[in-house]
Amino acid sequence: MALMDIPFECRVADIVEVMCDDLRPEEVAIDISVQKNDYLVADCNEEDIVITADTIVVVDEWIIGKPADIEDAVAMIKFLRGRKHTVITGVCISDKWQRRTFFSKTSVWLRDLDDDEVNYYVDRYKPMDKAGAYGIQEWIGVVGIEKIEGPYFNVMGLPTQQLYKELVTFFNNSQIR
Repeated sequence: MALMDIPFECRVADIVEVMCDDLRPEEVAIDISVQKNDYLVADCNEEDIVITADTIVVVDEWIIGKPADIEDAVAMIKFLRGRKHTVITGVCISDKWQRRTFFSKTSVWLRDLDDDEVNYYVDRYKPMDKAGAYGIQEWIGVVGIEKIEGPYFNVMGLPTQQLYKELVTFFNNSQIR
C-alpha cells in the first residue's frame, strides 16, 4: 500500500480461517478474504475502506495453506520443488455500503532444491505464516524461483496493480467522496 502512495493502517483479523471443501480454489481465497473482512469491517467508521486478502498455493487443484509446524513447512517445500504451482490471492474491499471481491493468479516454477537448501531456508526464515511455506521476497525466491507468469506482488500476498484499479472503481462508486 505504501508503494502505491495510499495511506493505510494495518489491523489483524484474528479469525480461524475456514476452507469450504466444495469451493474452487479461487473461491476459497476470496471466501477467506471475506471472512477476514467481515471481522474487521464491524469495528470501522463510515469513512473507512477495509481491504483484506488471503493467499493460497495450488498444485493440481490441491490447496496448500500455511504450514502447521517446521516439519510441515519442509514437507510443503519438498512437495513444491521441481514443479509448477499456482499462487492465488483473494481480495475483499468494503465499506459500510458496498463490497467488491476479486482474485489474482500467478504461476510459479520452483527449481528442484536439494534437502539441505530446503532445510536451510525453513530453519533460517521460519516461513510459518506463509502459504506454501515460502516467501518469494526471501532467500528462496532469490535462489529458487526459476520463472513466474503473472503478477509478482500477488505471490507476495497482495496483487497491487489489480488492487489499485479495483480501488479506483470502488471509490468512484462510493457514497463517500
